[in-house]
Parts: sequence; structure tokens; C-alpha cells
Amino acid sequence: MGTIGNWWLLAAESSGFGLNFDILDTNLINLAILIGILVFYGRKLLGKILADRQARIAEEIAQAEVSLNKAEAELAEAKKNLAEAEETAKKIIAEAAEKAEATKAAIAAKAEADIERLKESAQKDLDTERDRAIAALKRRIATLAVERSESQMKNTLDGSAQNQLIDRSIAQIGGGS
Repeated sequence: MGTIGNWWLLAAESSGFGLNFDILDTNLINLAILIGILVFYGRKLLGKILADRQARIAEEIAQAEVSLNKAEAELAEAKKNLAEAEETAKKIIAEAAEKAEATKAAIAAKAEADIERLKESAQKDLDTERDRAIAALKRRIATLAVERSESQMKNTLDGSAQNQLIDRSIAQIGGGS
């Protein structure tokens, strides 16, 4: 016999079918039946609810992993861009330093050339002024010498000596030509 037969046998031995007014006995049987129904039908419903919840959690975890992977990729790209920017900045700084050094050298060379040119110009001006001063002194000396010679000649030479000196000078000039 099955389980139903056992229930019948149990019911027949225990004074048969009837109303049981004992609340504790009745509640236990009702509770057992209720738990049985809940387990039988609720297991499927609860299983479905838990499976849905598990699927939702798995989907959220998958989305979080995708977001994490995307964020890590973006972080790696940002780090790469930062490294490239730092390298570019270093190159720019190095180029600027080279240009500054070249400009400094060019300015120094130009200043040296300007100084040399100014020295040469000053030396030429000095030489020109010295030559003018010497020429002016020579003219002044020559003028003074002629004036002195004339005054001495006037004092020492008489008219015939002057004529002879003039004739001799003419002869030298005429004979030299």
C-alpha cells in the first residue's frame, strides 16, 4: 500500500474520522500540509525568483566588469597620452635650451664683431686725426721756417746776394725741367 493507505490505517485505529477539537494537533497537521504545499509549489516559484535574481546579479557583475575593463583601457590610454605629453614637453624644453644657447652665442658673436668694428673705426678716426694734426704741424712748421728764413735772409742778405740766390734758384728750377 502507499502513503494514503497508511493514513487510512492510522485514522481507523485512532478512533476514526471525526472532528478533532485539539488545537495543537490540528495546527500541526495544518502546518505540515501548508509547509508541504509551500515546499511543493513554492520551490518552483522561489527557485525562479532566485534564478532571476542570480541572473540579474550576474548581468550587473558582467556590466561592472565591462565598465572596469573600459575604465582600465581609458586609464592606460590616459597614462600613454601623459607619457607622450611629458616626452613632448622634454623635447620642447631641450629645443628651447638649444635655441637659447644658439641665440646667446649669436648675440655674443655679434657683440664681438661690433666691438671689433668700433675699435677699427676708432683707430681709423684716431689715425686720421693724428695725420691731420701732423699735417697741420708740418704746415705750421714750414710756415714758421719760411717766415724765419725770410727774416734771417732779410737781415743777412743784401740786394746782390738776394739776386744771386734768386738766379741760382731759377737756374736749378729751369735746369731741372
